[in-house]
Amino acid sequence: MWSRSRTLAVVAVAAVAGLGLAGCGFQPLYGNNTTTATGTKLSEAMSSVDVQPIPGRVGQKVRNELIFANTGGGNAAAPRYRLKIALRERDIQQLVQVTGNAQGQVYQLQARYTLLDVASGQVIHQGEAVSRAPYERFQEVFSNIRARYNAEDRAAKTVSESIKSQLAAYLATT
Repeated sequence: MWSRSRTLAVVAVAAVAGLGLAGCGFQPLYGNNTTTATGTKLSEAMSSVDVQPIPGRVGQKVRNELIFANTGGGNAAAPRYRLKIALRERDIQQLVQVTGNAQGQVYQLQARYTLLDVASGQVIHQGEAVSRAPYERFQEVFSNIRARYNAEDRAAKTVSESIKSQLAAYLATT
């Protein structure tokens, strides 16, 4: 059995910890009322990011994912920021058979991004996101193409989520 003093001690520690966390300024990154340091809503700041076109099929997937994630499917705000992204794709062979053929591969997508202030043209934030998506190789050509496309789509989604999180964290603190 717990003694009365021990119970009071646990309640006191919990109360002090709760008060300490209440004053730390923590706020959820994706909450409805999350604001930036300037007081604007984070959702408005994210929707004002103009994602520049990225060449290639995977670039288009990354761009579309980011636009949808930033606007929630709604209309974009007037652009205050411009986001430029450069992609680098690579295949890594895995599971090499005795014959020397690679049965499995890993598709790697690396994105370097730059966030610019539209008004001044200055670079205000830079970052990088990387994703790896494994896929198997088959005898049939269509199966290989489809497996590669699926790996590209998974990697594009992961990279766009990473960039969105990094941008949201940056914009929430500035």
